Amino acid sequence: MKLVIASDIHGAADYCARLATAIERENPDQVVLLGDLLYHGPRNDLPTDYAPKRVIALLNDLAPLIIAVRGNCEAEVDQMVLDFPCMADYALITDGNRKLFCTHGHVWGPGLHNSVDRMPRLQPGDALVYGHTHIKVHEQRDGIWLFNPGSVGIPKDGTHSYGVYEDGALAHRML
Repeated sequence: MKLVIASDIHGAADYCARLATAIERENPDQVVLLGDLLYHGPRNDLPTDYAPKRVIALLNDLAPLIIAVRGNCEAEVDQMVLDFPCMADYALITDGNRKLFCTHGHVWGPGLHNSVDRMPRLQPGDALVYGHTHIKVHEQRDGIWLFNPGSVGIPKDGTHSYGVYEDGALAHRML
């Protein structure tokens, strides 16, 4: 199974277009979006390429591949314009014996940076895959993998990024 994992697009259309190109190149089985897709939120500056209507079109073109969860910036109006469900607090993906608990990071999270400190019950070897902080993470805690792909639209470290899960491994990719 191959997944492309992205978070925190925040309406950044040019970087979403780069993500769409990367998705085409990666040719994943599914695309996991970890929330905060269209709106920038009150704590963030507007991305220079802020164009939510363009992001809507780019993401809707990928709708058959997408599994999405709700970020703290999603609202019912976002669901009205997107052609895939985006209002669940988490998605559980299994790959053999490994579970990937995919969430935004404001309801469930490892307590790193500004994610909430509320871990779901996972077994060693499983992964908590989350966004929200705009900071890349790839580490293990008590046998559980913690993975944050960083941010497509408003990265805190200046590197626009996404993640890939393939052959049981998680990795970061830069846009």
